[in-house]
Amino acid sequence: MNATPSTNARRPEVLAAGAAVTTVVLWASAFVSIRSAGAAYSPGALALGRLLSGALALGLICLVRREGLPPRSAWRGIAISGLLWFGCYMVVLNWGEQQVDAGTAALVVNVGPLLIALLGARLLGDPMPPRLLAGMAVSFAGAVTVGLSMSGGGGSSLLGVALCLLAAVAYASGVVAQKPALAGASALQVTTWGCLVGAVVCLPFAGQLVHDAAGAPLSATLNMVYLGVFPTALAFTTWAYALARTTASRMGATTYAVPALVVLMSWLALGEVPGLLTLAGGVLCLAGVAVSRSRARAPRAAAAEPEQRPERVS
Repeated sequence: MNATPSTNARRPEVLAAGAAVTTVVLWASAFVSIRSAGAAYSPGALALGRLLSGALALGLICLVRREGLPPRSAWRGIAISGLLWFGCYMVVLNWGEQQVDAGTAALVVNVGPLLIALLGARLLGDPMPPRLLAGMAVSFAGAVTVGLSMSGGGGSSLLGVALCLLAAVAYASGVVAQKPALAGASALQVTTWGCLVGAVVCLPFAGQLVHDAAGAPLSATLNMVYLGVFPTALAFTTWAYALARTTASRMGATTYAVPALVVLMSWLALGEVPGLLTLAGGVLCLAGVAVSRSRARAPRAAAAEPEQRPERVS
């Protein structure tokens, strides 16, 4: 059965949506792994181990695919995203989550998509359609609900909140810097070299990584390797693939689904039963993502009418 032209035209859109879903699911799973590995590894050591594992996996894939170097025009964006997103973000977020509870951290970091939308509109000329703004508002309300429902009973450290906010700024800045690089380089090239830049930035933590690895349980080390291979190597590549085919604002709004999935995964993997308020917040997060990624339907009747009435020859 041959594919119709409309099916072929929608294929890149479907692939990009699938890549975005893969990214969101794997990034959500990272929260569970970080919780396990973070008990044995310091923030910098965990970030370096994760990046080295990711860089090794990506390097092997590049060798198999015979990927060359990115073009010179892409290096600026790769370097900035590698420094801010792969390097700074991972260290600061690991540190911040040691200072505040998971709900507060998730709430503060979810400022990131809003910053992406603002920076994307300002620096990249991304459009801000009403559906995107409405979806972001709904998802942010859901993230706030999830954060508040999960943060009861624990005091919030001012340092921890500041670190999570810094992580959100680094994340948003890295995404906006990465977008232009994808115009000339492939998603695999941008991710691989960005990961390498991040690993180089984190090399001062090498001594701490060796020290922590010597005393860490096998489960913590395996979680660190998992973080490098799947939420970093695979998920950042699928993210870059999807980002190259849509706007930074729309991709940023997609990540609002992460808190909802984290709640579900914590429920299944850690036995943490979410309350009704948490579930309601998760539904809001997913509903907002659906709204932000939807497109207004163009009126078809008016467009089809001239084609249905052939001109008369007098």
